[in-house]
Amino acid sequence: MRRKIIEINEELCDGCGICVPECNEGALKVIDGKARLISDLFCDGLGACLGRCPKGALSIEEREAEPYDENKVMDYIARSGNNVIKAHLEHLRDHNEMEYFRQALKYLDDKEIPLPVLSSKDSGKKPHACPGSQETVLTPQLETNEEGKRKSHLTQWPIQMHLVSPGASYYRKSDLLLAADCCAFSYADFHKDFLNGKSLAIACPKLDANKQVYLEKLTAMINEAKIKSITVMIMEVPCCGGLLQLAQHAAAAAEREVPISVVAVGLNGDIIKHAAVN
Repeated sequence: MRRKIIEINEELCDGCGICVPECNEGALKVIDGKARLISDLFCDGLGACLGRCPKGALSIEEREAEPYDENKVMDYIARSGNNVIKAHLEHLRDHNEMEYFRQALKYLDDKEIPLPVLSSKDSGKKPHACPGSQETVLTPQLETNEEGKRKSHLTQWPIQMHLVSPGASYYRKSDLLLAADCCAFSYADFHKDFLNGKSLAIACPKLDANKQVYLEKLTAMINEAKIKSITVMIMEVPCCGGLLQLAQHAAAAAEREVPISVVAVGLNGDIIKHAAVN
């Protein structure tokens, strides 16, 4: 394929190696006294190494080259530890290479490698809106009737992640409750203790399809709706942890930092964990 890729002028290169640590993909090495591109597969063509060479030996050219391979890059840099992984993820995010960024996150998930905490910088991501959603603001009835029955604290519709729009007015500068579907059925005081005063989105991390859309929507809620916090409410079953991981990945991809906390509900309806995670 024809694409942009790094070009090294060997006549100008003196082998100082300053460019090598600037390449977050490990594409450059000093070999026989000259900087070399070790493989087309490792060079994303974004030019993070440009401007670092004191001799001006580096440039970007467009030529026939093997496609960049994010999985091979991750295989290479994962051996170098979390600091290298962190630098690589920030590099992809800051250059708005979100497809490669998502591939890198999937690699970490598949290999069960912890996601490093990324700095907060502009990712350039645009919100993903669902045009089929009908935004509705509800008026909650918060009083208790004579029989002691509680009224709903729900202030919006829709609530399912595939249906919600990140640009809906009720998400703007709100505290978001991101709840697994089963939580409201398992915890008796869901409305009073956790939904009260929050906007809501619900999802099932095990059964829902196309969770990539969820990642995009959560990132947009952080960047564009400027939500103030995320409370992730999950069940104690292992598969439910995917919802927390989804929120953490969205926070890592976002340009703003938001606090995330997790609430875990036991199968008997008790709260077994309530803690901040970042």
